[in-house]
This record gives sequence, structure tokens and C-alpha cells, in this order.
Amino acid sequence: MKDDRLYLIHISECIERIQKYIKKGKEDFILDQMTQDAVVRNLQTLAESTKRLSENFKSSHPEIDWSGIAGFRNVAVHDYLGIDPLRIWGIVEKDVPDLKKKITPLLS
Repeated sequence: MKDDRLYLIHISECIERIQKYIKKGKEDFILDQMTQDAVVRNLQTLAESTKRLSENFKSSHPEIDWSGIAGFRNVAVHDYLGIDPLRIWGIVEKDVPDLKKKITPLLS
């Protein structure tokens, strides 16, 4: 569990950075390539951290869509040029806050 906790902290830090980067809203995000890059990089890092969580931990928390997170990582890493900023916005607007709600209690 010790390693899992470190990865959870890392995931939480990525979420905080993402939410900080998108504070100016959707329009600024869509127009700012640097912000998009920063957000995508943190999503990749977040997803990579979830891959490193133990299988026991992940199976103990089925309320989190681990395979969906891993799927995003695969798209982001292997098809970077095909990433749609609107799709990324949807993820950071809906999925990231939802993940934060589920991860935060696990850090207690």
C-alpha cells in the first residue's frame, strides 16, 4: 500500500495542476497550445501513475474506471497528433473532477 499511496499522491498532484491550467476556461484552453500541451502531459503522467498502482488496490476500488484512464494514456502516447482539444476539454471538465472526488478520500 505504501507505493500505492505515493502513486495516489502523484495522481492528485497531476489533477491539481490540470485544474490550475484550465482556470481561464474553455475558450482560452482551445486557443492556447501551450496549455493544451501541459494538460495532456499531466493526463499522461496521471494515467501512467494509475498503471503503476497494484492490481490488488485497483480491484479494491472498482468505482474508478482504471481501464478508461489507461485507454486515454494509450491514445495520448501513441496518437498524439490525433488528440482533439475539445475531447481533452471534455475529459478535464467532467472526468478529472470525478476522479478527484474518488481519489481524495483514498489519501486520508
